[in-house]
Amino acid sequence: MNYASASTLSRQIANREISCTELMQETLDHIGQINPEYNAIVSISDHSMLLTQAQEADTALAKGEYRGWMHGFPHAIKDLANCEGYVTSCGSPLLANNVAAGDAIFTHRIREAGAIFIGKTNVPEFGLGSQSYNTLHGATRNAFNPALCAGGSSGGAAVALALDLLPVADGSDMMGSLRNPAAFNNVVGFRPSIGRVPKSEGDLFTGSLSTEGPMGRHVEDVIKLFLTMSGPDTRSPLSWRGNPGSAEEYNPLPLKHKNIGWLADLGGHLSTEAGLIPLCEAALQSLGSTGIHIEHSTLDFNMEELWACWITLRQWGLTNSPNRLFKNPKTRIQLKAEVQWELDQAETITTDRLAKAFDTRSRWYQTINNAFGQHDFLALPSAQVFPFDVAQHWPAKIEGRKMATYHQWMEVVIGGTLSGCPVISLPAGFDNQHRPMGIQFIAPIGEDKKLLEFALAYEETLPWQDAYAQIGK
Repeated sequence: MNYASASTLSRQIANREISCTELMQETLDHIGQINPEYNAIVSISDHSMLLTQAQEADTALAKGEYRGWMHGFPHAIKDLANCEGYVTSCGSPLLANNVAAGDAIFTHRIREAGAIFIGKTNVPEFGLGSQSYNTLHGATRNAFNPALCAGGSSGGAAVALALDLLPVADGSDMMGSLRNPAAFNNVVGFRPSIGRVPKSEGDLFTGSLSTEGPMGRHVEDVIKLFLTMSGPDTRSPLSWRGNPGSAEEYNPLPLKHKNIGWLADLGGHLSTEAGLIPLCEAALQSLGSTGIHIEHSTLDFNMEELWACWITLRQWGLTNSPNRLFKNPKTRIQLKAEVQWELDQAETITTDRLAKAFDTRSRWYQTINNAFGQHDFLALPSAQVFPFDVAQHWPAKIEGRKMATYHQWMEVVIGGTLSGCPVISLPAGFDNQHRPMGIQFIAPIGEDKKLLEFALAYEETLPWQDAYAQIGK
C-alpha cells in the first residue's frame, strides 16, 4: 500500500486506472500482514466473498454504473454501529453473536456511496474509556509504537488509517472518541455539530453527547466522508435541515486576520503530561506565517462545576440506555469494572442534580458562544497525556496528580462535547519519544464548513503525512 489519499483512490477507480478488485486484494493482503500485530480491524469477512463484491463493482463501472465517490472502497464500520450482516459486539463478549439486521443511517449512506464492508474497527467495551481494549477482540496497538495504546473509542479506526489498512474511516465521539485516538495516531478526527449526522438509535431527543463523524489521513477525505454521513433524515427528529454543500465548495480558509483563542490547560485546571503543552504551542506558532493571530485565552467558568455536569449527564445517558445487558444483574456483573461503576453511579442521580447539570450545560454553551465574539476558533490539546503502555487500562496519575475517575485524564475534551459545537483534532507533531499528539480546534455551532476549511489551511502549512513513512522503523 502507498498511503494514497482516499480522494486520489476515488479518482483512480472512477478513471479505471486501478480496479476495485486490485484495491481489495491489496488491502486484504496488507491487512493480513499488518493487522495481526496491531489489531485495528476485527470481524473480517470472508476474502472470497469480498473479492466477488469487488469484481461486481468493477463490472458495474464497466457498464457506466458509478455508485459514488467510495465506489469499491474497502471499509470497516466502528464496532459500536450496525452494519447489516456483521456482528455489532460493542467490544463485549456478551454481544459476540449480535448480528445486525440492518444498517445505521450513516452506515447505509456509506454503502450507497459505493463502499464494500470488510469488517469492523475495534473499540473498548461499549465505547467507554479512551483505551481500545476488550476481552472479546483484545487490545488495539498504537500505529507508531505497538507497545503503546491507540486511544479510543475509535482506536481501531485511527490505527487502521495510520497503517493504511483503510482509505478513510468512520468513528463516533462522546468523550473525545474521534479526537483522542486521532491525536494518538497522527490522523484527523472530526466531531460535527449537534444534528449534522442523524441518529437512528438510542434517545433521539436528549442523546446529544455523542455523534458519529469522519476520520482520515487527509482533510479532503474527511470532508467527503462528512458530506456522505451528514444531512437530514426524518427518522432523526433533530437532524440538521441545512445544505452542507459539495466537496468542491470547500477551500482552504484565508487565515490572515483570523484569531485563535488558545485555552491550553484551562488556566492550570487540567493536569497535562510534561512536554505536551509546549509541543502544541510550537505547532500553533508555526501557523504564524499565515498571518493568523494566536493569543492565550481564558473562559470565565467554574470548571469543577462543568466536570460535575459532565459526570451527571454521561451517567444519566447510560442509565437511560435500553440495553438489556445493563439492566440484567446476571449480565451486568460480567461487564468491565468501569462500565459497572458508571451504572452504579447513575443510580444515585437525583432530579435536582440532573436539573443542575442541564442548567450548567446551557450556561457553558453561552460562555463558549460569547468567546466566539473575540475569537474565530478556540483551541486546546486533544489529550492530556501522550500514548501510554497498552497494558495500562488508564492513567491513574498525571504528573503526580491522582485522577479521581477512570476517565478524568480525558477531561480536556468535555468542553467541546458539551457545547455541541464542531471540533476537529489535527496532528500537532511528536515528542522526543516519537509519541504523537494533536490539537483540537472548536468553531461556532453550525460552522462545520468554516472549521473544515481552516483544517485545509492548517494542513497546507503543517502537513503531517510524511510521518507515516516512519511507522515500524
